[in-house]
Amino acid sequence: MRLLVTGSSGLIGRQLCLEASRMGYEVYAAEHKTDIEVGIPVKLDLLNVPSIESAYEESRPEVVIHAAALTDVDLCEKEPELAFRMNSNATAQIALQAKRNRAFLIYISTDYVFDGTKGMYKETDEAKPINVYGLSKLKGEEFVKEFADEWCIVRLSTPYGIHNKRRTFPEYVIEKLTKGEKLRVAYDQFTSPTYVPNFCRMLLEVAERGIQDIIHLSGSVRASRLDVAIKVAELLNLDRTLIEPTLLSELKLIAKRPKDSSLDVSKALQILKEKPMTLDAGLNAFIQNFYRLKAGDNIT
Repeated sequence: MRLLVTGSSGLIGRQLCLEASRMGYEVYAAEHKTDIEVGIPVKLDLLNVPSIESAYEESRPEVVIHAAALTDVDLCEKEPELAFRMNSNATAQIALQAKRNRAFLIYISTDYVFDGTKGMYKETDEAKPINVYGLSKLKGEEFVKEFADEWCIVRLSTPYGIHNKRRTFPEYVIEKLTKGEKLRVAYDQFTSPTYVPNFCRMLLEVAERGIQDIIHLSGSVRASRLDVAIKVAELLNLDRTLIEPTLLSELKLIAKRPKDSSLDVSKALQILKEKPMTLDAGLNAFIQNFYRLKAGDNIT
């Protein structure tokens, strides 16, 4: 299978290219500036339509996984025009080219399309974003439905994993607690923390089987940042008294966050062979890989 991955140097895209390469796929790794580690490099500027057309011509993909996005929630709030160009308009062009090239398009969306008033959202629940990031990603979903012939919209919540340039929350917790430093963590915002390798394996199963629908692919457990921090401390026998519970509002973030955007993954649990991981299983796998990497071994 020829696979085109956008955002291939990011947290999701990099792991996706690794997983797909291990499975023997012909992986075309599309990125604008960063050097590609895995796959056949393809230049892609999402703000340039000819560049998108060229990426399709070069890779001739059977499946496109559109992982590239402006994911900095506060930056999206400060620069809404850029957010909509990256997350909405570029997605429309990706979808149009998927149709023209008869490719199956998988679009990675977010739990932030929901307003967070109830949590454990099903795929059929109404999307009501409360910030620019969520709105721009929801508009991307609408463009996928409008312009692509064969598509799957995958919603993801709070990804964590290992990246060569980006530190995710569990690593931040390990670093602070190992140094004996205090950290303030919100206890009143709930999501579905997702271990990235598990997510990518689910994603590739969707690609292989050509599952066409909206599907929530996240961790199977609803949890707060505080829950995650305490669990990391317990697993590594670190000092949990250094963790200071705080209200989300006290963190002075620019963009409003949904209070409970956790996702119901019943559908994924029912139809996929690769099941959504629990928080315990995901964090255990993360910690094992984190220390393997520090020891100089390959990650899995």
